[in-house]
Order: sequence, then structure tokens, then C-alpha cells
Amino acid sequence: MARNRRNRFPERINQVTITGLADKGFCVGRTAEGEVVFVEKVVPGDVVDVRPFRKKKKLLFAAPLEFHKMSEDRVEPFCQHFGVCGGCKWQNFSYAGQLREKDRIVRDALTRIGKVEVGEWEPIVGSERQSFYRNKLEFGVANRRWLTAEEVTDETITNEANVIGFHKAGAYDKLIDIEKCHLQHGPSNELRNGIKDLAVRMAVPFFDMRERTGLFRQFMIRTTTTGECMLVLAFFENDQDTIKPFLDAVMADFGEHITSLYYCINGKVNEYMMDLEMNLFAGTSTIREALGHVKFHIGPKSFFQTNTRQGKVLYDITAEYAGLTGTENVYDLYTGIGSIAQYVAKDAGSIVGIEEIAAAIEDAKINAELNGIDNCSWYAGRTEHILTPEFAAKHGRPDVLITDPPRAGMHPKVIPMLLELESPVIVYVSCNPATQARDLALLDAKYRVAKARAVDMFPQTSHCESVVRLELRVIE
Repeated sequence: MARNRRNRFPERINQVTITGLADKGFCVGRTAEGEVVFVEKVVPGDVVDVRPFRKKKKLLFAAPLEFHKMSEDRVEPFCQHFGVCGGCKWQNFSYAGQLREKDRIVRDALTRIGKVEVGEWEPIVGSERQSFYRNKLEFGVANRRWLTAEEVTDETITNEANVIGFHKAGAYDKLIDIEKCHLQHGPSNELRNGIKDLAVRMAVPFFDMRERTGLFRQFMIRTTTTGECMLVLAFFENDQDTIKPFLDAVMADFGEHITSLYYCINGKVNEYMMDLEMNLFAGTSTIREALGHVKFHIGPKSFFQTNTRQGKVLYDITAEYAGLTGTENVYDLYTGIGSIAQYVAKDAGSIVGIEEIAAAIEDAKINAELNGIDNCSWYAGRTEHILTPEFAAKHGRPDVLITDPPRAGMHPKVIPMLLELESPVIVYVSCNPATQARDLALLDAKYRVAKARAVDMFPQTSHCESVVRLELRVIE
């Protein structure tokens, strides 16, 4: 193959066999010589000629040029925005294939990355719903829309349009206009499209991301399995002369669908809303959700499992792996709003929950009271700062320790403390098998992995959760 000296990779690679899923919509492919290539817009089982477009840390990324064989796992995407919107990368890949690949990814992470020996592998648990499973979505609001390659070449088409949708990768100032999203259940699509039309009719200025002008900037919607709905609308400036009449009209036109309506003012460069003051405009301050036998009041900033129904499945497995009998002292690290702690509280003697975000701990206290749970105590602060020998002396050694850290995994200072605590059982819930594998390798000094199981929380994406039960080794 002739190589492009300037780019240091070939212009074309022929007969690449796609072998598995990778992250961010890419798949892993191998050339006839065994070289690894990450290819977009393909699925496992395809055989394709590719055009490399980037090399990063010796990894080659490519786009398909010509297909020689289509995978038997290919299916017809169900969303009109597939291929443009990046939210559901694997709609063209059968769900059976997705589960097979996700199970392999989790197993490879633990055994190949972490070099962990697993006593028992249990089969992956798929999601009952493969669409309309999310309870929370955030959309951008803009006065420019992203154009397809075909539209760019048509001089009669302009990108000047008021849209509510998702960002295209690399297009910070333009949005993909979403007509129907298949991710969220409830009145999500009706509300988004209706409120967009209302804003246009009322001449509410949509945000210009490039010039940083305009008013209507973001749209967040939460729905629950109990049929309630919360909206949060973000505005660039606190223009009450425009905001109040607009929100009054939103409630007049769509109030039958809205349980709680908040607004916030976001004049920052970034679109992160969780650090902003939330202003209740109409309805209740929280919406109600139920996860199995536990009820929750959810506010605009509450962290909650995004797939409620599958969240119950995840927590049932966590409870099974914990094996509580009613007397155990339990530590729950990275507890969030205490959802796992409260889910297993009825089977525990006492529970201590630790969470970095103080607002989440306040939610945990409120929800514990709501459920009549009185055997939990809560601590706000970084786990590596709170979980100390002094803390353990005060609360006693845990009989079972549950940890559900963020994607980065547990802080390096937490692992030595877990080894010092020597809890007989650790249940490790992870949204990132790679960092879980790293942590398990460190815990291997005193623990063996008794069993592990993958749980698919996010169909049509590459993300997968895994639950592991660790048991303290018997030192003879």
C-alpha cells in the first residue's frame, strides 16, 4: 500500500474485517495483516475497504469506502435522524448483536485489562425496552441548524432556522433539528416541538451560539414511570418581560402535561446547568418516581438512574450480590441520592452513605424520610476524604460494602482504605468496565471476584454497566 507521507497513513486500506464494537460509534476492524483500525459507520461482521482520516497515539481511525460483505446482524434503523444525530449509534446493529458485544467488552475488560479471574460469569441482562427508555434528556436551542453534506451543496438552503435539538460533533454553534426522538418516553416529543413552535410564534429570540445573543438557550425534560413531567428552560439573560409571558403561554398550552416547570438563567460559555439557580415557575417543586418498592421525589438537579425500569434490574442484581439478611452494617460509597442504599435498606441493619455532592445528600435525606427509612446515615464530601480509619472506628467495619463510582472509577486513595477495612463482601457497580477492571486488579491483593454480570442500561449505545461481587480471601 502506498503511504501518504504527509499524513503518515495509507489513503485506502482494503478488506478490513469488522470484529467488534468500540467507543463513540466506532468499531474495531482488522486488516488482512492483523493491523487494528477503528472504523465509523460499520457494524461487526462487515468486510469493507476504508479511508483513514486520523492517527492518534498510533491508533488509526477510518471511514468506510466500499462494502464487500454486509453483516448478518445489520437491521433497519428506526429513527429518521439516524446517521446524522449521534445519540443512538447502533440502531443499525441487531439488539442480540449489541448484547453479545457488550458482554464481550465487559468480560475482556475484567480478564484482559484487569487480569482478574472471575469465579462465575452470569449472562448479560438486556433492557426490556430498546427505545423510549430514558427519563431525562437535554436539548440545545439555537438559531442555526446543522446541514447535511447534500444540503451544504444546495445554495437555496440556509442554516438559519430556529431549532431545538442535539449538537453534531464538532459543530458547537449549530444543532441538529430533532423532529422525533426515540429515547424518551412520555410527552417529550410533543412538548419539545410544541414549545418550539410557541417560541417562534411569540418571537422569543433563539440563542446564537456564535454571536452569544438571543434568549431561549436550553431545554431539559424529565419524565417518570408514574406519569409526571418536569421541564427546565434555560435563558441567556434574565429578561422577565419576555420570559414570564412565554412561560405563562407554555403552561396555558401544555399545562396538562407539565407537573413542574422551572427556568434558569445561563449566561456562561458552557451549557452545564447543574451549577445554576433553579427557579420554580409553576407546579410542584419535585416529581414522583418509583423504583421497585422505593419512592423518590426528583428535583431539577437530582441524579437518578436514566433508565428507570432497567435501574430496578440493576439494583435487584446489586441486592442479590450483597446477600443481605437483615443485620448487616453496610457502607454505600458514591451513593448519589441514596437510591441503592434505600433500595437495600429493608434488608440491612444499618447503612452509611457517602456522596461528594451535598445537594444529592439532601435529596437522599428527603427520600429516606418519604419512604420511612430510618436506618441510613448520610455524609456529604469526597469519599477519599471521609472514608478514613476514624470514620470506620465510629461506624464499625462494614459487613458489606457497595460502591458505584463515576466513570473515572474509585479515587486511588480509596482502594487502600478498602483493603484496610477488609469488608467480607464488596459489591462493585460500574458504568465503565475499564476503570472497574483497574480497581479490581488493585483489590486482588485481598479479594477474589466471586461472580460478575453485565447489565445493558443504554440500548443503541456502546455503554454498559457491570456488577461484581468480591469476597475477602481466606488467608491460610
